[in-house]
Amino acid sequence: MKKIILVIAVISCAVSLFSQSLNQPPALAAIRVADLRNDLYALADAHFKGRSAGTLDELKASMWMAEQFRAIGLQPAGDDGTYFQFFSMWRNRLADHSTIRINNRPLTLWSEVAVSQVAGKQLDAPIVYLGNARNLDLSSVDVKGKVVALEAVPDGINMHISLPSWRYNRSIMVKYGNALVNRGAAAIIFIADETAENSWNDAVENFKRGSYDIEGGPNTQVTATVPVLWLHAAAKQELQQQASLQLNLTIERFQYPSVNIIGKIAGTDPVLSKEYLLYSGHQDAHGIRNTIQNDSIYYGADDNASVDAAIMAAARAFKQKPAKRSVLVVMHGAEERGLLGSRWYSSHPTVPLGSIVTVLNGDMIGRNHPDSAAILGVQAPHRNSAQLVQLAMEANREGPRFKLDTLWDKPTHPEGWYFRSDHLPYARLGIPSLMYTTLLHPDYHTPLDNAQNIDYTKLKKMAEWMYRTGWKVAMAPQRPATDPGFKLER
Repeated sequence: MKKIILVIAVISCAVSLFSQSLNQPPALAAIRVADLRNDLYALADAHFKGRSAGTLDELKASMWMAEQFRAIGLQPAGDDGTYFQFFSMWRNRLADHSTIRINNRPLTLWSEVAVSQVAGKQLDAPIVYLGNARNLDLSSVDVKGKVVALEAVPDGINMHISLPSWRYNRSIMVKYGNALVNRGAAAIIFIADETAENSWNDAVENFKRGSYDIEGGPNTQVTATVPVLWLHAAAKQELQQQASLQLNLTIERFQYPSVNIIGKIAGTDPVLSKEYLLYSGHQDAHGIRNTIQNDSIYYGADDNASVDAAIMAAARAFKQKPAKRSVLVVMHGAEERGLLGSRWYSSHPTVPLGSIVTVLNGDMIGRNHPDSAAILGVQAPHRNSAQLVQLAMEANREGPRFKLDTLWDKPTHPEGWYFRSDHLPYARLGIPSLMYTTLLHPDYHTPLDNAQNIDYTKLKKMAEWMYRTGWKVAMAPQRPATDPGFKLER
């Protein structure tokens, strides 16, 4: 009996060790802090001037990244045997020769008046002053065909969100302006309150850039018919005295190139190698903008060079020891312009779309508390594959053991961050998708998001987590199933 028990114990131990060997990715040692640091410092260097989408700086950074792909040993998987998939980015902006006058007095564009919603329009009409937006009652006012002016107020506007100075004007428009548009206003003038005055420079930086989209997208043409203007508080008195607005707004349309960088590592299984695990990041950032603490380059170290470096580290591991399925690495262009690169690739894939079994996307994975992280796409309605979520959770338990945030994936979270990164176009197509992140921080979209402020030990753990999850997906007998009835809330 003792011999039988001993044999059973030995067999159980062997099974346990075999199970552990399946769970343990074979090339974790290929993920090194030194490589992560070198890659991140290179990509977030001032040489690339913030990698703004559609600029030579984004293209230079993309060339650098393609060279890293070649050095790692990734096969080209872009167009025409290259690492590149170029696409056109369309931009609409207000032309500098546009004119705006109050009582025929010309206003200096962007310093005296800002245009938050552009419409190609000529107009000469009296201004109806409605006073403070707090007391707005449209039931007794006919605004159809009129220029409406009102004072902005922050009541009910959530200022405890990221980039409040970038988003305040839009929040005011949603709260007050849309109702005026629906009632037929010909133009809207908001008079800046203290919050809008403090946000003026950041808001103008965004207004001047205009809107962007890919070919066939809803923003390739300006469809708004009601221009929305912002004036400083000093203009209030003039608007109260039977004022009139004269404007002649012209829209300029430009076409710029952006690019996705794509490489692959062939799988070892004759059947499963025809399927792909897709790692997703983006190489663009915000370029050169308003100066903060004597610097105007928005380096984009955490957003999103941290992910690019981590994915390249995972690619080195897969290259050292390939899995059964193939690995596809896609660094998307123009993410900051509205997920343009991922929207383009998901509709123009360089491999059969049905062969992509999983998308593991990352966005900002190198900051905040060393033992905390988050993964989006885990909770309904954002979860589209319970099986993929299980693999990611197992990978966390077996590796970094991060304490995982559970709030940011909720549909009620004010940031709505699930909808702001490159996994989204793939998830909408029903492809099992997750987003890895260590969440936002005060340096987000500022020059202080630089390579010096990255926690490289934590970044290594995040890279290992993404690799561990990817290894499980790439070795599993069956691809992760999409949850039946998956439907996002918007």
